[in-house]
Amino acid sequence: MSEQKATNITWHEGSVTRDERQKLLNQKGVTVWMTGLSASGKSTIACILEQMLLHKKKHAYRLDGDNIRMGLNKNLGFSAEDRTENIRRIGEVAKLFSDAGVIAITSFISPYKKDRDAVRTGMKAGEFIEVYVQVSLSEAEKRDPKGLYKKARAGQLKGFTGIDDPYEAPEKPEILIETEKTNAGDAAAQIAKYLEDRGYLRE
Repeated sequence: MSEQKATNITWHEGSVTRDERQKLLNQKGVTVWMTGLSASGKSTIACILEQMLLHKKKHAYRLDGDNIRMGLNKNLGFSAEDRTENIRRIGEVAKLFSDAGVIAITSFISPYKKDRDAVRTGMKAGEFIEVYVQVSLSEAEKRDPKGLYKKARAGQLKGFTGIDDPYEAPEKPEILIETEKTNAGDAAAQIAKYLEDRGYLRE
């Protein structure tokens, strides 16, 4: 699905460099990629983190799974092939944000390791920070804010991650958030500290 169909095209470098953008913004462009089961708390943490960074006068933008599927990826379903294409497109968008010197915060289930690895491979070293928002399946089912697990268990929702479709947890994420031990505010602060400590919030 990601085959190059357009021909006779050439990548054009602009006259404004990434370094110039980052100096202007006084930060480094990076993608904070949050992955985890539905109801793990990814979107909540992403919203708080985005707000925290903006309060620090840092340019951040949140890309949310449901929101993206209402526009950019509204033509995609939830088959394995469509999930792969969904993540590929988001990876490309996040890469553009990072190149612009912005901190891109993504919150997608992104269940397949190969798809997340492909996004990482498409970026330079240090530009992709994988955040595993960990929750047990039993706890996710207890939370179930959208009632999706209940529908999946009743057979009304096919191909649902964690029930009849696999979730491949990251083996070595840069950041691990244990949501059954950490509230969303503390989780966002943990990510912000990681960014601060490693120099992403200054040029």
